[in-house]
Amino acid sequence: MTQTQSKISQQPFYFLLDPQTREFLVNQASVWQLSMQDCRQSCEIALDLQMWGQYSIADIWPHTNSPGAGGKARKQQLMKQLRETWESIKSEANQYPDDSCATKISAAAKPQAIAKEKLGLGRCPVASPRTLCCNLQTLDAVENCGYGCSYCSIQSFFDGKQISFDTGFTEKLKKLRLDPDKTYHIGTGQSSDSLMWGNSHGVLDAVIDFARDNPNVILELKTKSANVNHLIRSQAPRNILCTWSLNTPTLILHEEHGTASLDRRLAAARRVADAGFSVGFHFHPIIHYHTWQADYQAVIQQLVASFACDEVALISLGTLTYIKSVMREIRKKAIPGQILKMPLVDADGKLSYPDDIKLSMFRHVYHSFPDNWKDNIFFYLCMENRRLWKPVFGFDYASNSEFETAMKKSYRQKIGLKA
Repeated sequence: MTQTQSKISQQPFYFLLDPQTREFLVNQASVWQLSMQDCRQSCEIALDLQMWGQYSIADIWPHTNSPGAGGKARKQQLMKQLRETWESIKSEANQYPDDSCATKISAAAKPQAIAKEKLGLGRCPVASPRTLCCNLQTLDAVENCGYGCSYCSIQSFFDGKQISFDTGFTEKLKKLRLDPDKTYHIGTGQSSDSLMWGNSHGVLDAVIDFARDNPNVILELKTKSANVNHLIRSQAPRNILCTWSLNTPTLILHEEHGTASLDRRLAAARRVADAGFSVGFHFHPIIHYHTWQADYQAVIQQLVASFACDEVALISLGTLTYIKSVMREIRKKAIPGQILKMPLVDADGKLSYPDDIKLSMFRHVYHSFPDNWKDNIFFYLCMENRRLWKPVFGFDYASNSEFETAMKKSYRQKIGLKA
């Protein structure tokens, strides 16, 4: 193997490619004497195309003669054309194959119980001073998630696929002392799914007791599961707010592997609301694909037909927002899917859709709700710049503190907590 061929085989994504693609890249690297950076980018483009399932890199490789004289300039032009074609494909509306072709992803490794030094209580891990943030506090009841959502950011917070339960979680939580004169909004869905584990290792009993002992806490359990039996049987206090992340059936099937279907999520939420709890729904991430408008409108119609607006505390809207480490983890998994097939621009220090696409999606979803829902439910944008709020909702908040105060006031009123 030549030195140039060795460069391509050293790339981290090279061995995730199918044999034909590897052979093609080795040959092209040799012909064009690709640099290490060229090899890295070629492998990344090849892996993206392989995951998207529409083209191979051989299909889009520029048809040009070998470099010959003036080879450096011609190589630069070749790589420029390759990147431009890749970017053009990313800007096309995603089209998912027939549902029977959806990839099936197995759950993560078997959970383990280990002793943690401290209670995992902190601020939302994706909060940024450059976006309008509700100042949610997070509680790590479980570390890492057992679902296989292709866009998951949790995978960048923890090493490997190991699911961890803290053997001392219950005791640590009982010892936590909060200011009784302050309202807290704490969520357990940022480090794992809040309900998929049920009461494994006593984790759900621990958070239910915590909510009961601290009536000034609004404890949000965020989930994509339908595992609500233990919660309903437990006679949990009403300061527990159960929220579901919702998406279209197409996206659930192709990108949210292992999670409950839309029908099962809504049926579980209906059971929880019937038991006297307030519920909420997160349209996050809203994803742009060829039938997104009709599909999200259908989800909203199903939601509105299933719930009265006085049962629902919140509706959040958000979309795909990446840091480079998350994108790297997505590519390492090499799962067939189109989650990285999108135009990416700087979004307040991260990468996301351009504003025009975001606004079209957020406006469409928000205006698909009837007026009585918009008047009586707390709607908000999650992890988005303040500049997007007025074009979507017609209002915004001057600061994170103002946003936090408005959210807590609305939630208290909805779930019947005293101010």
